[in-house]
Amino acid sequence: MEEYRSIEEYRKKKKQNQVKNEEVKPFKKYVISFCSRVLLSVILFLVALIGCKNTNVKNFINEQVYHTNIQFASLKEWYQKNIGDIIPLDKKIPDTSPVFSEQLVYQSKNIYKEGVSLKVGNNYLVPVLESGIIVYLGEKEGYGNTVVIQQVNGIDLWYSNITTGELKLYDYVEKGSLLGESITDEVYLVFEKEGEFLNYQDYLE
Repeated sequence: MEEYRSIEEYRKKKKQNQVKNEEVKPFKKYVISFCSRVLLSVILFLVALIGCKNTNVKNFINEQVYHTNIQFASLKEWYQKNIGDIIPLDKKIPDTSPVFSEQLVYQSKNIYKEGVSLKVGNNYLVPVLESGIIVYLGEKEGYGNTVVIQQVNGIDLWYSNITTGELKLYDYVEKGSLLGESITDEVYLVFEKEGEFLNYQDYLE
């Protein structure tokens, strides 16, 4: 799992990873094409077997299929010669890809207005604690720049004193994904449900 020092570094790594994934797409097409050919071959074989009324041919097929060891090496050699490699080894899949840490890490926490103030590092990258929809983007008095996420568990969570980057109203954000970057060394969280402010201690370790 990789940690990042800035939003720019995270986005750069993410873009590089997307480019690598684009290079792997031809491999997927190749696999689909290969599976289609195998399926077609099986269908043709079954049709030939069912439609064949010659007893000698049936006996030959029965002998080859049920009583003779299949020479996979020979089949592979024939396939490579006539069709190509089963797995194109020149198309390499990346062993690892950049993953943003989904853990919220802070040095200390203190009550702040209706929520909690978390002591974090400068320019700390803030993760989404629970998946949901962004229902507010803007300034809140006493909190600064704020993002409010309506979480799938029914709780609205305010993330304050953070930059929002490319986020837009009504974007869906996944748990553990990058939400923003702290403006100072503090991040404010407020838990709210149906107009009632909740005790942050029930939701933070």
